Amino acid sequence: MRTSIRKLPDAELEVMQAVWACKSPASRAAIETKLNETRPMALTTLLTQLTRLADKGFLSVQKEGRSNLYTPLITEQDYLAAQGRRFFRQLCGGKVSTFAAALCDSGLTKEDLAELRDLLDKEVL
Repeated sequence: MRTSIRKLPDAELEVMQAVWACKSPASRAAIETKLNETRPMALTTLLTQLTRLADKGFLSVQKEGRSNLYTPLITEQDYLAAQGRRFFRQLCGGKVSTFAAALCDSGLTKEDLAELRDLLDKEVL
């Protein structure tokens, strides 16, 4: 797992989430289909985002005929863990009490908090 994974802008993150949801390696068409479920994007915009993600080291691109196949180089779990660490360090100052207060104030339901408590009690997290 890489320790310094940069935070992606929202549009690039949405494309990356679509890539993670596809079977790897994914065609542009498969990514576009998955993306259309949540946030339709113009073809040229999608191609630009895929190029940026490859340039940033999030994707590898393999040419197959006239098409490209995209493979994630960073797992969704690694990305989420890195951003969670970043949030904890930068926004919460590394303090568990500040993190817990932010989590409680974030709109989580009592059921969500009970599930989190259960996961902590079972030492799953």
